[in-house]
Amino acid sequence: RAFLPMRGGACLSNRRTMSSTSASTSHSMTTMNNVFFPERHRRHHRHHHRRRRRRMRPTASPRANAKNVDEEKPPLGEVTARRSKKMVVSVTGATGFVGTKLVESLLRDGHEVRVLTRSIKRAKRKLKPETLPKGTLLLIEPTKWPLGIKGSTHVVNLAGEPISTRWDENVKKDIMNSRVKTTEAIVSAIANVKEESKRPKVLVTASAIGYYGTSDDETFDESSGSGNDYLSSVCRAWEKAAKKAEEKTNGETRVVFVRLGIVLDRDGGALGKILPTFQLFMGGPIGDGGQWFSWIHRKDAVRIIKESLVNEELKGAINATAPHPVKMRDLTNSLGKELGRPNWMPV
Repeated sequence: RAFLPMRGGACLSNRRTMSSTSASTSHSMTTMNNVFFPERHRRHHRHHHRRRRRRMRPTASPRANAKNVDEEKPPLGEVTARRSKKMVVSVTGATGFVGTKLVESLLRDGHEVRVLTRSIKRAKRKLKPETLPKGTLLLIEPTKWPLGIKGSTHVVNLAGEPISTRWDENVKKDIMNSRVKTTEAIVSAIANVKEESKRPKVLVTASAIGYYGTSDDETFDESSGSGNDYLSSVCRAWEKAAKKAEEKTNGETRVVFVRLGIVLDRDGGALGKILPTFQLFMGGPIGDGGQWFSWIHRKDAVRIIKESLVNEELKGAINATAPHPVKMRDLTNSLGKELGRPNWMPV
């Protein structure tokens, strides 16, 4: 069992239940007030005490340094990432809502990132060097994806057309194909790397909690069965395509399905669509507000993906959501209070 505490209450667990729709110590130092010193003595007093402090400053010791390190120990996920060797990570969907933050985080940690993109122009627009940490970032067009994957140590697959749009048969086809066919191309490229030392050891692919279908009263974990609606079928096909990477490499490539909840952050995603209505004093829940809303903050989603890359105990499906889903009406009530706006108009 793997458990990782996350920011904002999110968690990572191979057996975490969920709904399908689903202080720092401050130190003070007392100093003598300058009003007790005549104007002509202020500068002398300041320099005199500065010299005393310099003379009395203790010499640093290994024990003292070790104590400071322990006191500033980073969260578990960051420790794992820092201890890991430099990675070469190929990423699809790198220009998306989660992908852009993942690329930024990987570069900040000193890893090489290879962006497998359908449009170099779009990738340059979304991933501007001046806005990213310094590091090695390669942009690779579809015809050269196999060359990008060869020599990568890890692959993250986040590609897929947005689902938050009106559906017709053509849109549904694009939603399915953009996920399944892209994943099949990645798996094929991994399997075709004959030199084991240059073959990626890990494939982390996005999936979604839509895998479980919907329910008002059931609770689902990773062992629960799949639903029978359209999004469930997309997730099943998506994961099935990714699973073949393990089969085609005789188990040498570890595969993880990160079943993401609804990803939230202020500058995009679901929250980016909800906020404008509240700013216009027209905010409210979707429908009657009784549906479950299983959410995760974007930073937590990125941390879970990074943990999946380096934690060899993680394999197969992982639910990536906050541990406690909320009703849609509760979410919009909280949002209205934070923004000082009414929550009254159902969408």
